[in-house]
Amino acid sequence: MRRLAAVTGGTGFLGRAVVAALLRRGWRVRLLVRRQRGQLAAPEHELELVFGDLDDADALRRLMRGADAVVHAAGLVKARGRSDFMAVNAAGSGKVAAALAAAAPAARLVHVSTMAAREPHLSDYAASKRAGEVEAVSACGGAPWVIVRPPAVYGPWDSETLRVFRAARGPVVPIFHGPDSRVCLIHVDDAAEAVAALCAGGPSGRTFEVTDARREGYPWRTVAEEAIRAVGGTARLVTVPRPLIQAAGSALGAIGRLLGASPFLTSGKAREILHPDWSSAADRQPPAGLWEPRVPLPQGFAETVRWYRDAQWL
Repeated sequence: MRRLAAVTGGTGFLGRAVVAALLRRGWRVRLLVRRQRGQLAAPEHELELVFGDLDDADALRRLMRGADAVVHAAGLVKARGRSDFMAVNAAGSGKVAAALAAAAPAARLVHVSTMAAREPHLSDYAASKRAGEVEAVSACGGAPWVIVRPPAVYGPWDSETLRVFRAARGPVVPIFHGPDSRVCLIHVDDAAEAVAALCAGGPSGRTFEVTDARREGYPWRTVAEEAIRAVGGTARLVTVPRPLIQAAGSALGAIGRLLGASPFLTSGKAREILHPDWSSAADRQPPAGLWEPRVPLPQGFAETVRWYRDAQWL
């Protein structure tokens, strides 16, 4: 019988791509979905659906039953405050792992985190993702586990990186970093293939970063130039002082709290953006032969822009 992968977050940006990658590799896929389930990566007849959320212990046990691998990709990237982040990204991860330990103790847990978890002091989001790693490992019992930390992920269906390409069409693109700052990126399909590969095998009890082939990262200027090239723009790069983005993050975060909203830019997100070293290294990546990235940045940006335009997002 085909192996079964149980997936949370399978209707999200990265989760959809993970589901597609698992199906390509011949897995059966069972998804935890809300009644308002959004866009699926495949027709419903190709998927098993369990209705519920991370607070529904019964649904989580039904999701896990008989699974060979469990991908936990559900989580918040924006929230009104620390408590919301912790409730989903930390406590929710513990609930998923506890359900695995109870209903599928031999299943392999692939916990999707973020490179930001390396620096939990920077933001409530980063702290919640690090806490989620700890909760997952603590609650999964003797099940084999692996943590995957992607950097900034871009590609079709991503509404966050869309802001970069919209800015790249304008007259100026702001640069907030010095020439020595580095950021890693990965196309969503490469990130998804890494998760799917780690479901099938590889070391357990490890934390891996997954990036594109340029593990040392890119100067932010290079990222901006590639975005401008992808949209066919002529924007001029303008260096913005760090205190300005810090002040903007503080102001927008305060307004968001006042309105009960979840703004993209907060003081914590500003600290993440301004952090000088989001590079990776070979010894942090999955073993050679298990997975390797295939989409270089110029190709990935060009394909992403084409998708945005076809979908009338850009």
